[in-house]
Amino acid sequence: MKWTYDWLKQYLKTDLTAAQIAETLTRTGLEVEDLSAPAPFVAARIIECRPHENSDHLHVLKVDDGTGATRQVVCGAPNARAGLVSVLARPGCIVGGREIQSGKLRGVVSDGMMCSAREIGAGDDDDGIIELDADVAPGTVVVAPPVVFDAGITPNRPDYLAVRGVARDLAAAGAGEYLDAPVKHLDAKSGARAVHVETPLCGVYRFCEIHGIKMGPGDKTISARLAAIGINPKNAPVDATNYVCYDMGQPMHCFDADKVCGDIVVRTARDGEEFADLFGAAHTLCASDVVIADDAGVLALAGVVGGARAAASDDTKNIILESAYFDPVAVRKTAKRVGMSTDASYRYERGIDPTMTAAALAAATQIVLDACGGKIVAVECGGADDYPAPEIEYNPDLFRKKTGVSLDADVQRRILENLGYAVRCDGDKWIVVPRPARVDVRIAETVVADLLRIYGYDKIATSRQHTTGDVRPHDDADWRMHAMLAARGLNETHSFGFGNSALESVLSDKPSIKIANPITSELDTLRNSLLGNMLTAAANNEKRGYPDLALFEIGTVFDGDAPGDQHTQLCILRMGAASPKHWQGRGRNVDIFDAKADLIALMRDRKFTVSDADAPLWAHPFRYGAIYQGKKKIAEFGQLHPAVAKKLRIKSDAVVAIVDDVFALPSRRAACAAPLSDFQPIKRDFAFVVDASMPAENLVDAARRADSRISDAVVFDAFAMDDGTKSIAFTITIIPTENMSDADLMKIQDAVINAVESKCAARIRDR
Repeated sequence: MKWTYDWLKQYLKTDLTAAQIAETLTRTGLEVEDLSAPAPFVAARIIECRPHENSDHLHVLKVDDGTGATRQVVCGAPNARAGLVSVLARPGCIVGGREIQSGKLRGVVSDGMMCSAREIGAGDDDDGIIELDADVAPGTVVVAPPVVFDAGITPNRPDYLAVRGVARDLAAAGAGEYLDAPVKHLDAKSGARAVHVETPLCGVYRFCEIHGIKMGPGDKTISARLAAIGINPKNAPVDATNYVCYDMGQPMHCFDADKVCGDIVVRTARDGEEFADLFGAAHTLCASDVVIADDAGVLALAGVVGGARAAASDDTKNIILESAYFDPVAVRKTAKRVGMSTDASYRYERGIDPTMTAAALAAATQIVLDACGGKIVAVECGGADDYPAPEIEYNPDLFRKKTGVSLDADVQRRILENLGYAVRCDGDKWIVVPRPARVDVRIAETVVADLLRIYGYDKIATSRQHTTGDVRPHDDADWRMHAMLAARGLNETHSFGFGNSALESVLSDKPSIKIANPITSELDTLRNSLLGNMLTAAANNEKRGYPDLALFEIGTVFDGDAPGDQHTQLCILRMGAASPKHWQGRGRNVDIFDAKADLIALMRDRKFTVSDADAPLWAHPFRYGAIYQGKKKIAEFGQLHPAVAKKLRIKSDAVVAIVDDVFALPSRRAACAAPLSDFQPIKRDFAFVVDASMPAENLVDAARRADSRISDAVVFDAFAMDDGTKSIAFTITIIPTENMSDADLMKIQDAVINAVESKCAARIRDR
């Protein structure tokens, strides 16, 4: 979306510079991607004029542009001569949409361009360069081109596609006073033709028929503003429709009334119906397309593009101006199907102000009458402005609950009213009604977002607690988890919230949530796990020569397509070498114990058990484990299944750890650290013989639970025996709370032996 500074100031009384305006817009949610201030055109005196040595019609000029140094310019104007004061476009000026640059013409350097009246927009004369009065001082600014803003519009803010909408937001942000233009409507007037709306996909259709116009150029200010934003001025009626589109956000179209046969009908197309657009392209329509038609056929594709048959030309004497509201989804489908995006479809498919049609028609009509004369012979309307304004229940305390910031209710109300909301208060129960152009506002959370961006994101406190005592919405436990994972050598990643259905079916049995209109064919679902995108990233890294990875991501995954059908998951991936090669020792590749260690670190000394049952599709069936607390699965880890690795062309060893719901992870809650003991820790070694199928984790877990003073148990030896059993040896660490005798230690040792033997069907090894 582009607009000029002077255009904006028509609706905003402000003392801010263009740069300050751009900063304010970016700060409040509308990112200004470019602020263009072309160099001005200045007066320059020709000091010397000589023929070009390689041309029979060009001249080489030496000019004084007021800088104190002469400038050489190559010029082909027949009236160029020494002593003439004319207009110079120095490098950096924009002429005809192109930036002037220094260069060579026929081998001679030209450092600028002498301009005609047409080239600076001062008239139609193009026979020679402008001749200014001889007393005009060199360097005097003759024309100062408009400052142009170029902003990136997000899909949820179609109200920004109108200069008036931008001005209103700036006024609410304290950048100035909003100058609300008076709204005018045309009185209904019956003429020779009527309009019939035959589809609910058109809410309202209005037209004004004007006869006896004198086709010609439009208002100079309007033409200059359109030219500055990249729209070539054509004639007054076409310029009027383009101008209103950018000024008010209402797309319009102009027909040659003499080429329209009978009444205007808004209907859906017939399958196979043919249509030729303004640009000469032919289209075969289908029943889902909405069209503007007459007795002879289709005049325009509603909301997308006009047709060639009734296009206005320089010979047009009678015109029809249309202003309508079309269903956004219908316009989007048609524009997508025919492969066309226009200023009109861009606005319609995002949602325009459904109450603007009448005011826009009146504004465009007045522009045409002022420039071309003529007489209104008909003003017709089909359908109605039936717009049920959404009434949103809102409590001022919701702002604090969602942001952690307390904002006075009176301040909230003032901000909302400045943004155009209607606010009805009954104590803490408010009803807020957004202005019709804010089609994005339907829930209370959007109201909070509006308040927050105007209040200022920079005013959100960064301390642990606010003065009100409210804890930040994102408490320190979340950041501790990120910090802990980073401290373990893992790098955080962020991926799209979409997934690939083909890959998801290989990784798990969870259903895929398909997207009706995916951004790419590879991302056709709402992701049901973080693993798919992480494995894709790992495969791409390995392909490019980076196989050694340690990654984690914490993000939202989706269980369905309804609100609330999502949760936050943690995924860890380690791949390739566990550590870089070094002369002091041999390196090793990652294994499942690296992934298990990451999860154990997150458990923060909580008790847990491990099971190797029910491995998911992504995991190697014999190199997998799940961590449980009671009967609840907390996390799982394992080596990537060879079939999955082969499908993704991953050649390096890869291990994965997944916490499906991080909010259930014990480490998210602050752990109460045990006081440091005054006594030195005591270590004791044990060796047991168990069945070969018994996990070692079961033994150490039973040992840890034998006595509250046992802080840790670590396996240091394991080997298989010939009779189908195996030997497991581990060390326990005892933290005494008082002086302990040998008898006290023996009680703990006996408790460990009894616990392991009874719970794991083990026996103490005697040798």
